[in-house]
Amino acid sequence: MGSTKFTNPYAIEVIRTRRKELVGGISNTEDLLDLLVSNGVFLPENRVVVSSITAREEKNSRMLNILMSRGERACRIFFYPCLMSAQPDLYQSMKAYVGQLSENIKDTRRQLIGYLLEKDRQGPIKKILDTSGNLSNEGVEHKSKKTELPSSSDELKKRSAKPEESSSAILKAVSTGDVPLLQELIGGINISDRNASYGTSLLLAAEHGHVPVINFLLHQGAKLDFKDQLGHTALHKAAEMGHTAAVVALVRAGAGIYATDQASKTPQHLAAQNGHENAVRALVMEERRTFKIQTTFLHMAAIEDDSVLAESLMRNGASVDTRDGHGKTELFHAISRGNEKTAAVLLQAGAQIDSGIIEAAFKLNRKSVLSLLLRNIKTEMSPKEVKSILFKAVQENWDEIVTALIDSGADINVCNDLGYTPLLLATELSNLEVFKVLVSNKAELDKRLPNQMSALHLAIQSGSMPITEILLDMGMDPNIIGPKEQMPLHLGAVHNHPALMALLLHNGAQINAVTQEGFTALHLASQSGHKEVVSQLLEGKADVHVQDRQARTALHWAAVQGYVAIVKLLLFVGSNTNAAEKERKSPLHLAAMAGHVQTVSTLLTAKTKVAAKDMDGCTALHYAAKNGHVRVVAALLTSGKNKNVNERNAWRRTPLHLAAEHGQERVVSLLLERQAKINAVDNNKDTPLHWACRTAHLGTVQKLVNWTRGEKVNLQATNNVMKTPLQVAEAEGTLNHQNIAVLLKRKMFLIK
Repeated sequence: MGSTKFTNPYAIEVIRTRRKELVGGISNTEDLLDLLVSNGVFLPENRVVVSSITAREEKNSRMLNILMSRGERACRIFFYPCLMSAQPDLYQSMKAYVGQLSENIKDTRRQLIGYLLEKDRQGPIKKILDTSGNLSNEGVEHKSKKTELPSSSDELKKRSAKPEESSSAILKAVSTGDVPLLQELIGGINISDRNASYGTSLLLAAEHGHVPVINFLLHQGAKLDFKDQLGHTALHKAAEMGHTAAVVALVRAGAGIYATDQASKTPQHLAAQNGHENAVRALVMEERRTFKIQTTFLHMAAIEDDSVLAESLMRNGASVDTRDGHGKTELFHAISRGNEKTAAVLLQAGAQIDSGIIEAAFKLNRKSVLSLLLRNIKTEMSPKEVKSILFKAVQENWDEIVTALIDSGADINVCNDLGYTPLLLATELSNLEVFKVLVSNKAELDKRLPNQMSALHLAIQSGSMPITEILLDMGMDPNIIGPKEQMPLHLGAVHNHPALMALLLHNGAQINAVTQEGFTALHLASQSGHKEVVSQLLEGKADVHVQDRQARTALHWAAVQGYVAIVKLLLFVGSNTNAAEKERKSPLHLAAMAGHVQTVSTLLTAKTKVAAKDMDGCTALHYAAKNGHVRVVAALLTSGKNKNVNERNAWRRTPLHLAAEHGQERVVSLLLERQAKINAVDNNKDTPLHWACRTAHLGTVQKLVNWTRGEKVNLQATNNVMKTPLQVAEAEGTLNHQNIAVLLKRKMFLIK
C-alpha cells in the first residue's frame, strides 16, 4: 500500500487524507449507503449500524471507518460508482485531487486515478468475489476467470456430491480457511442455518480465526446473532480463542459486543478469562470507538464485582469514570453494591469520587466501604467536606460511617452552621447508635447550641430515655440552665415525658424551679394539658400556689385552656380557686372568657366566688356575655341565682350592655329572661339600646325593641349628650345604621 506522502495514491489513503472534507461534504448519506449495499461493499448489518446514528457527521465518520476496514477495492467502489452517483460534485473534487497527485507517476494501473479513469471509460461496474472473499471490480474479463466452470471430473463430482458429503466438505473448507473451495461448494446457497448441531459455519470460522472466510460467509448471508447450544455467538468464539483480527472483523460487521451466553458472559468475559489480552484490548477499543453513553464492559465488571476482569479491561485501555445512560460511573455501581474488590481496583486506577458515590456509600452504611473511600480521598478533602460528610452520617444514624470518619481524623467536636456538634445533633435526633460512638470517642458533653440548649435539654426534648440515662450517668447536672432559664424538667413537662421527668427527679431535679417567665414544671404541664405529668408532679409535692410573672397559678392556666381533668386534680390538692392574677382575674374569669362551660361548672362547685371582680370591675358574667358564651352565661346566672345579672363594672356597664354592644343576640335574650334591666344606663347614660344602635347590630336592636315581658325598652332615653338611640343610629351612614333608624322610626310612629 502507498505511503502517506502519496507517491502512489491508493483509495484508502485518499479517504484518510481527505476524511474531513468527506465527512463534512457527504449530505446524502442514506442514498450512499444504499449504493454501498447494492454494490456489495456493505452488508445490510453495516447499514443498520450506520443508519442508527443521528448526527450526520458522526454517521459519515462511522461509514468511512467501516469502509476502510473492508479494504482497498471496497474503497475504490466507494468512489466509483457510489460517491459519483450520490454526491457528483464531491466526487469530481476527489477525482481532481488524485489527478493532481498522479501527474508525475507513469504507472497508474493501481492508483485511484487510473481506476477512476478506466471506470469512466467502461461504464457500469460489475461485482464479483476474489479468492479471499473480498469484492473485486477488475472488469468482465477478470470475472470470467473467477467463475470458470471446473474442467476436471473430480470437481464435477464435488458439485454432485450428496448433501451429507457436501456439508462435511463445507465444514472442512471453513476450518481450513479455504475460501476458493468454499466458493465452489457453497455457490449461491444461504448457509446461515446449516449444520446447526455442529455450530454454524460462521461459528466455526470465528473459532479458527479465518477472517476471509468470515467475510465471505457474512456476504453470503450468515447471521451474526446465531448462537450455539451454549449461547455463544461467532464473536464469543473468536474472543474465547483470542483471534483478535476475527474479533475486529465481526464487531465492525455489526456483531453485538454485549451479547451474553447462557452463563451471562459476554465475549469480553471469555477473552479476559482465557488471558487473551489483545482480544480484550480490541473489544475495549471498539467499544470506546462505537458505543457511547451506555453500560460498558467495565460497568458490568463493577456490577458483578469481577475485579479480575476490571483489571484486565483497564490494563487494555478501558477508561474509568465513563458514565452510563443514567449518568453513573463504574465506581458508583461498585460502591452502591458493596463490591469492595472491584471498587479498590477502580480507585487504584484513579476513579474519581463524587458526591453521588459518597451518598451511595452512606446508604450502604458499611464501614469497610466508606473506609475504602476515605483512604482514597482524605488527602484531597477539605475540612468543610469532611464536616459535611460527618454531619450527614450523624443525621442518618450511620454509626459505622461515623466511626470510619473519626478513625480517619475527623474533628468530633466540630460545629455546623447552626451551632450543632455531632453529639448535639445525634441527641436531638435520638440517634442512639451514633451517640454511643461519639461518647465512646470522648466527644465533649458540655457543648451547647447558640440558644444555650445543652445535650441533656435536647435528650429530654426528643424523649430519649437511653441517651438521658447515659448523660446523667456521665455526670450531667439535672438542673442545668438552658434558654430562658429552662431546666430539663421544664422541657419534660412541655413535651409530656413523665418517665424522663421521674428519672430527672430521681437524680435531683428541683421540682419547683422556675423559668424566666416564672413558670414551674407544674405551670407548663397544666397549660399544655398533660394530665399524667401533672399527677406525677403533684405526687412529688409540687407547690400548686406558685405564681408566675403574671401572678397566675397552675389552676389559672388549666382553666384558661379548659382542661377539666387537670382543674379537678389541682382543686383536689388544695389549689386556691379564687386566686387573683395581675389583672385580678380569677380562674373563673379566664374559663368564662374562653367559654369553657365544663371548667366553669367545675370551679363553681368548688365554691368559687361568682361575683368576684377584676381590676376593671368585670365579673365572669361580663366576659361570658361579651363573648357570646350562652351556656357559660346560663351556668353563672344559675349559680348566682340571677342576683349577678345586673352587676356593673368600672364604667357601670352591665352584662346586657356588653352583650348588646357586641351583638350577642342569644345572650341578650337570656339576660332579659333572667330579669336584666333593659334600660340600665352606664357612666355615659347609654342604655343597651344605645350601644346596639351605635355598633349597628340590627338583630340585637330588634330583640330589645320587641321585648314585651316586663319592662319595655325606652325609645326616648337620652344619654349624657342628649342623644336618643335613633339619633345615635342616624349619626352613622352604614346600611345597617340606616335600617336601624327606619326600624326605630316605625316603632316611634314617625313613619309607616
